[in-house]
Amino acid sequence: MEEKLRQEPSDCIRIVLFGPESTGKTTLSRQLANHYNVSWVPEYMRIYLQNKWNTLREVCVYEDLIPIATGQMELENKAVKKEDKIVFCDTNLLEIKVYSEAYYNGSVPEIIRKFSQENTYDLYLLTYIDTPWVPDDLRDKPHQRQEMFLRFKKSLEENNCNYIILKGDSETRFKKAKTNIDQIINESK
Repeated sequence: MEEKLRQEPSDCIRIVLFGPESTGKTTLSRQLANHYNVSWVPEYMRIYLQNKWNTLREVCVYEDLIPIATGQMELENKAVKKEDKIVFCDTNLLEIKVYSEAYYNGSVPEIIRKFSQENTYDLYLLTYIDTPWVPDDLRDKPHQRQEMFLRFKKSLEENNCNYIILKGDSETRFKKAKTNIDQIINESK
């Protein structure tokens, strides 16, 4: 099991879109991947849970967390094998850990806790809650956006992650993200 949650070694720069639901992570990760002409790692949790909802009309339960984490890392590890420059991850294990804590009274599968701390990323793009709430089958915390944002921010601080907060419209967010990413690219040369 441990091998499935461990990052593959790579010289790729790894950027994570991170934050509460309905804050523009997917849109921005696609936009950035297109701009840099590189791979984008989708949010496996959304794929998994949407399929579960569509087929069974059931929501996430604690036992889903390990398969979700495994699927997320499988997608990320495939992406870094194809790229040699940069990969954008629309979430990671630390985000799964934050959601687990929020939904399951602080409980997190130990293996997710372990690898959410061991796997490393060059930059987290923490998306703020100043985007309109867009409901869908999976989103369920429209009135807890501030609380969830603070949970995400706290997790980055507790884990000493390199992060910036993205606020404003999509163009403002894109420009700020690009400036910070370009700096990391230049420093890595």
